[in-house]
Amino acid sequence: MRALISVSDKTGVVDFAKNLKALGWEVIATGGTMKLLRESGVEVLNISDVTGFPEILGGRVKTLHPHIHGGILADKDNPEHLAVLKEKGIKAFDLICVNLYDFESALAKGLKPREAIEEIDIGGPCMLRAASKNFHSILVLSDPDTYAEATAELKANDMSVSLPSRQRMAA
Repeated sequence: MRALISVSDKTGVVDFAKNLKALGWEVIATGGTMKLLRESGVEVLNISDVTGFPEILGGRVKTLHPHIHGGILADKDNPEHLAVLKEKGIKAFDLICVNLYDFESALAKGLKPREAIEEIDIGGPCMLRAASKNFHSILVLSDPDTYAEATAELKANDMSVSLPSRQRMAA
């Protein structure tokens, strides 16, 4: 099982990642999330270990990559999708945990326009929309309030979360 975690709101993310690791999951994370998890003793791969490409443009480009979006968008019930993943050496994701930069708060700080635009999240919305489009194949978490419920369901149902729960969480 494979999870990608990239959160602006770090509430509960360390405990959530520790629970995933205890359940045997591979955890991949971006920038600040990865740093926090590592400092908290969670074994985590850097997103660049998956893409084979470093973050560029001051962090603007890190998750916009076929090894990320192919792994998110692949329908695991579609043999053609699975064949493409195998051919391209892409591993599917089973869980995406992403929440977005708080642009409204950034604006409220009175940042200069050039500073404020750096608070506009691009990769996060792309991952959330891609994963939500594929909720039948992937668990989508964007709210720290869902971590405990998701963990409980994973533990109770042999690493699975019900389709109604996945649909609700994706929405």
